[in-house]
Amino acid sequence: MKKTIIFTIIILFAFADAIAQIEYKIITSVESIVPGGSGRSRLISANETKDYRQYTSSQSEESNKRNKSDRADIRVKSFDETKLLNFYNIGGIRFQNIAANDAVVSSKINSMISEGWELAFVTSAVESKGSSDDKAGIFITRYIFKRQL
Repeated sequence: MKKTIIFTIIILFAFADAIAQIEYKIITSVESIVPGGSGRSRLISANETKDYRQYTSSQSEESNKRNKSDRADIRVKSFDETKLLNFYNIGGIRFQNIAANDAVVSSKINSMISEGWELAFVTSAVESKGSSDDKAGIFITRYIFKRQL
C-alpha cells in the first residue's frame, strides 16, 4: 500500500511537470562593428507580445497574388532600449567598451533571473560583407529566457 501511494505521488509530480506551461522571452543585443565608432549599439526587449498566426499565411502560386500583409501591423511599439557602447571608436577596437557592454548585459540577465526567468539559450551572429570596403556591420546576440507560468 505504501509503495502504491509513493508511486502515485511520483506519477502525479511527473504529470504536473509535463503539463506545466512555459513562457519564453527574447532579449537581443545589437553591437556595432562599424570602424570609427559611428554605429549604434543597443540591448532591446519587447514589452508587448505578438501572435505569429496573425502574420502567417500558407503560400501557393494563387495566394501569392492576393496575400499582401501590412508590415506596419507586425511592428512592436512598446520596447525597452538600453544603450550599449560600440566596439570601435576613432582609435580602433575598444576593449573597455566591450567590458562595459558585458557589465550592462550581465545586469539585465541578473535582473531577468531575479524575476523568475531562466536563461535557456544564447545564439549570436555577425552581419558584415567582410570585404575591404565594408563600412557596416553588427554583432547580434539573442538571449532566450524561459519561465513556468
